[in-house]
Amino acid sequence: MAKAEPTKKSPPRFHEDHLTFFRCSDGVERQIHIWGSDKPNAVFVAIHGGMAHAGDWVTPALYFKKKNWTTVAFDLNGHTGHRRIDIPSFSIFVDDLEIFIQWTKMRYPKTPIIILSHSMGALIAAHFALKKRPQGDEQIKGYIMSSPYFGNAIKVSPILIMLSKVFAALLPKMKVPLPSITGSLTHDSTITARHRQDEKDLLRASESSLRFGNELLRAQDQLYTIMARWQDPLFMVVAGNDLVADVKATEALAHEIDPQLLRYDYYPENYHENFNELNRNKIFKDIEKWVGTRLNSEKK
Repeated sequence: MAKAEPTKKSPPRFHEDHLTFFRCSDGVERQIHIWGSDKPNAVFVAIHGGMAHAGDWVTPALYFKKKNWTTVAFDLNGHTGHRRIDIPSFSIFVDDLEIFIQWTKMRYPKTPIIILSHSMGALIAAHFALKKRPQGDEQIKGYIMSSPYFGNAIKVSPILIMLSKVFAALLPKMKVPLPSITGSLTHDSTITARHRQDEKDLLRASESSLRFGNELLRAQDQLYTIMARWQDPLFMVVAGNDLVADVKATEALAHEIDPQLLRYDYYPENYHENFNELNRNKIFKDIEKWVGTRLNSEKK
């Protein structure tokens, strides 16, 4: 009898080194994606954007892995496995992030943490930093935000917004009519093809519920009353040709931050996903220098 060939284990879809789970604020276990070593020089806690998933961090994560910086990310509430995103409230994102950061501190004790975020993830990170972060938490060394979703690039009339709030209360899971922008997130056609496949496989959502949309609008509005409290080093990467996040809203809120805390890099030709754009290696190198400065200052 011929000897059976050994079964080959296929690598994780997004080249993760580890996949695990943690229990979120609603009691549901969600997947954690980990790229990098168990004893890194620093850890990126990465928060993905709306409609996306944690596997989307593969491109920057593999770059920073070469520097012995580990990236950890989890799939946000209402994302993956659903064509239409619906959430109970925006606060669940912030509550889950708080739990996830505690998980990160337990797995990587005394290791410097950088909060890395994109789009809606930056909106979540801002609310965490301004509302949840404990005073004197020295393990978090700074924040990085790509294309912060502080305002909508697709403008909606005030009347429609008012009506949507009414319908969101009556029919919270009702679909929001939105144009498809999958082809306008990056100039990299390979990554666009990956996004389209992720949509087919329900890893990436393509629809939004009224409740989800209204919770984001409310979270955006709240920032205008609290952004001036910002106290942490922050690196913003802003895309000028962004069809998702409103650049003017980002600029307005950036002006609320102490200039000594803020680095603001503007790329006029970039689409929304800076970390997946064709010029991403230049962005990664600038982030590498900025993070290196944060880490070296701690050693002095």
